[in-house]
Amino acid sequence: MVKNAAYDEQNLQVCKVSDGEKKPLINVDALWCMYMCSVLAACNAENVTYPLDLIKTRLQIQGEKQSKIGEGPKKGMLGTTLDIINKEGVFGLWRGISAVYLRHLIYSGTRLVLYTQMREYYIKRHPDQKTFGFWQGALAGLTAGGIGQYLANPADLIKVQIQMEGKRRLLGLPPRVHGVPDAFVKIYNAGGVRGLWKGWVPSVQRAALVTLGDLATYDLSKRFIQKHTNLPDEWLLHALSSCCAGFAAAILSTPADLIKSRVMNQPTDSQGRGTLYKGAVDCLMKAIKEEGFMAMYKGFLPTWIRLGPWASVFWLTYEHLRILMQAKSF
Repeated sequence: MVKNAAYDEQNLQVCKVSDGEKKPLINVDALWCMYMCSVLAACNAENVTYPLDLIKTRLQIQGEKQSKIGEGPKKGMLGTTLDIINKEGVFGLWRGISAVYLRHLIYSGTRLVLYTQMREYYIKRHPDQKTFGFWQGALAGLTAGGIGQYLANPADLIKVQIQMEGKRRLLGLPPRVHGVPDAFVKIYNAGGVRGLWKGWVPSVQRAALVTLGDLATYDLSKRFIQKHTNLPDEWLLHALSSCCAGFAAAILSTPADLIKSRVMNQPTDSQGRGTLYKGAVDCLMKAIKEEGFMAMYKGFLPTWIRLGPWASVFWLTYEHLRILMQAKSF
């Protein structure tokens, strides 16, 4: 019969049985546990902020050539929001969220585990350090985000295409996809494995910059605030650090995010090659030439408004899950 529960010095959850033996039930600091906490926290953050991601994508796409056909005057953030609600309904703001869950199942867990492992390795090599220095944290963030996004690129590609389906129907254009499974099959049939990684270069660039702005900034901001204040490792510290992370992520990622959205949304030929842009650099040059340099920051406001709350919800959820499990915080 179980008498009580405790944790040993490695944060192992155990049950103390009648014969006095301690049997581990779960290692709350195991990589898989950290991975799942990250996935759950990311999905929770998406539930709150996903409409802003959809609005941002619509804003970024409306400036390209194929989107100008049959389209009236360009709309801002509020106009785009009202347009979606009026023409597609309130739930149209969450169009494509299932693909986002799939993406986070791969991306969010991978990047956080990789970043944490690199940080632990660095601390072991430098016992006098409690975390990364600035440049080490930046490099770890870029690496972890890039690898995570490369693995999750098919899900991200599906998400972008599903987000644009409502608008295509309203313009009288035939739908390209009818959900995640259908999108996967059609993209694969059109371009093979290569087609599933269409736009991976700007996508990886954007994710690397977001992770630099998110994970690395959160980590370094948290240690900086702890060092210069008496704040305990609780919700206020997590909230302040996540605000810094969200702002940095928005500044760094918006240009790459715009290029990623356009490259992924463009139609492809029978070889899986894009028909509007040859690649990320070509997309960048055409956007600047035709729309001006500030086109790079189209969608910045919804990106910032989204990434700020997203980072707050993600980190508060993640840290709270770790506290409930009596595991080490980030």
